[in-house]
Amino acid sequence: MTSKTWAFEDFAAGQTIDLGTRNVGAEEIIEFASEYDPQPMHLDEAAGKASILGGLSASGWHTCAMFMRMLCDAFLLDSTSQGAPGVDRIRWKKPVLAGDRLSGETRIVATRESRSRPAIGLVTMHSELVNQRGESVFELENTNMFLKREAAA
Repeated sequence: MTSKTWAFEDFAAGQTIDLGTRNVGAEEIIEFASEYDPQPMHLDEAAGKASILGGLSASGWHTCAMFMRMLCDAFLLDSTSQGAPGVDRIRWKKPVLAGDRLSGETRIVATRESRSRPAIGLVTMHSELVNQRGESVFELENTNMFLKREAAA
């Protein structure tokens, strides 16, 4: 976690934020899938190997959840975030397999002040996760709402 509290004014187009790394274990893949996405390729190594995914693979929704945790730990929990009005695009580009080590980065695409809520700024982001081989496995584009520093004081 960073010691800085991120407000709208701290984001600028072109800026990148390191999301750190995360190891993906078989147990967590199976636990998540058992609860939320019980397809065979997410529950059983043999079924995963027999699928087009090539091994026990994390659900795409599990990948989203891991990404969200990485984003929170990198800066979101220490920010003036007010949430997001939605997600514009998610792409699961390659399977996330048991034993993978994910790393990520968020790039700020654009910022603008809200016309209807003067205390809030909108930050458009493009985020990507890659595996230990440098292969892109996940991309997400969205806009997040942050309080301006003056409104957060």
